[in-house]
Amino acid sequence: MKRTLLSALTVLVASAAIVPVASAVEPASFNIQSARLEELDSRTKNFVHKLRIEHLNNQSKAIEDIQATRLEALDARTKAVDNIQETRLDALDARTKNSVHKLRLEHLNNQSKAVEDIQSARLDALDARTKAVDNIQKARLDALDARTKKSIR
Repeated sequence: MKRTLLSALTVLVASAAIVPVASAVEPASFNIQSARLEELDSRTKNFVHKLRIEHLNNQSKAIEDIQATRLEALDARTKAVDNIQETRLDALDARTKNSVHKLRLEHLNNQSKAVEDIQSARLDALDARTKAVDNIQKARLDALDARTKKSIR
């Protein structure tokens, strides 16, 4: 029993001697644990922050890609509309040129017909004059022949 008592007393003295040391060490270990926890929180926050930034960057890139694709599609549509408009304009120009060409051809045909009509009228007038001159010459010749016949008789 003496031994047990002595052992208990030794443990009590040792505990009393260690308690101030343990108390002094405890806040330090608590501070170390707190620092570790804060560091872990900081790393976690940084990691989460990096993940969020990466996610936002990926979203931004995806949006930029979508916008670029939409812009390319819009440019392609605009070019297609421009090509259609150009084709329509060319067709309209061709029709207008054909229409103008037809009008000019019709005008030239009308001018040619007018010239032909004038030439025909002038020829008819010339023929009429020639016939009139022939008639006058024939009448003079007949009158001259009649005088000559009269004078010979």
